[in-house]
Amino acid sequence: MEQEKELVQKCGICAVVRAAKLDRFWVLLTLLTGYPVAALTLLFSCGFSWSAFRAALLGDSGKSIAKEWGESILVAFILAMVIRTFFFQPFKIPSGSMRMTLIEGDRLFVNKLAYGPLVPFTARRFPGFTAPKRGDVIVFRFPPTRDKDYIKRLIAFPGEKVEILRGRVYIDGKVIDQGTIAGIYYYNNGDYGAQHKPIVVPEGQYFVMGDNSASSYDGRYWGFVPQEIVVGRADVIFWPLNRIGRIK
Repeated sequence: MEQEKELVQKCGICAVVRAAKLDRFWVLLTLLTGYPVAALTLLFSCGFSWSAFRAALLGDSGKSIAKEWGESILVAFILAMVIRTFFFQPFKIPSGSMRMTLIEGDRLFVNKLAYGPLVPFTARRFPGFTAPKRGDVIVFRFPPTRDKDYIKRLIAFPGEKVEILRGRVYIDGKVIDQGTIAGIYYYNNGDYGAQHKPIVVPEGQYFVMGDNSASSYDGRYWGFVPQEIVVGRADVIFWPLNRIGRIK
C-alpha cells in the first residue's frame, strides 16, 4: 500500500511538473509571437520617442500587449491548421485538364469531411459522412510521386472493368449514359486508355480521368489512385466571383 501511495504521489508530481513546463513554454511562445506586434503598437503610441518606446516595451505594458497579441495569433494559427487538416482546404486550379468544369485560376474548397479526413502521418482515415460516388471530382496526391495534389473526376471503383469505346466510358460492359461523364468525349490515350484494351481497377484503388480528355494527364497514362491518398471531394468554387458555385 505504501509503495502504491508513493507511486501515485510521484505520478502526480510528474504531471504537475509537465503542466508547469508546458505553461512556461506557452507563455514564452506567446511573447515571442506577440512582441513584434507589440513593438509596432507601442512605437506609434509613444510618438516615435525612443526612450518612451524602450521603457514601455520592456515594462509591464509591453509584456501585456505582447502576450495578448501572441495568444490571439497562435490560437488563430492553430484553428486554421485544424480546419485545413480535418475540414476544408483551399485549392487553386493550375491547368486546363478539367475544362470546362474547372478552368485555370479557379479557387475551390476541398471537403475533407465528406470521405473522412486522413489521420496525420498515417494511411488511416477518420469516418466520413459519405462514400465516394462515380462522377465526384476528387483531389488526391499524384500517385507516381505523391509530392503534389491532382484533381480529376472519379470514373471507376475497385474490381470494375473499364473500357473507352468511341469516346464513351463502359463499366463492366455497360455504357455510362447518365451524369457528367456521359456528356464528355474520352480519347483512347495512354497505356490504361488504349482502344480494345479494358482494364480492371485493383482493390483499394480508383480510376480517374480529367474532363478535358484531349489535354489531361490522368489515369489513362499512370494508372490508379490508392484510396489512402485521396485528400477529399472538390465541392465549391469560391473565386473568381463570376465563377462561384457548386462543382458538378
